[in-house]
Amino acid sequence: MPGKTERPRRVTVDGEGPLLVEGPVEVVLEDGTVAASRRFRAAICTCRRSRTYPWCDTSHRRRARRGTT
Repeated sequence: MPGKTERPRRVTVDGEGPLLVEGPVEVVLEDGTVAASRRFRAAICTCRRSRTYPWCDTSHRRRARRGTT
């Protein structure tokens, strides 16, 4: 619509988890392919351990935390 101002997308950064992006969202991958999510919030993997990359599948939770035995 002409003159309609769209509010900016909100991206939430969690140092120990995925980026949470208000959707819908499209992610352009390194090879140029586009992954789309129509969900109200998408979790984008930042650790690259996800089997459903670029979407987070919580694989980051399985790694050992620093300072733990």
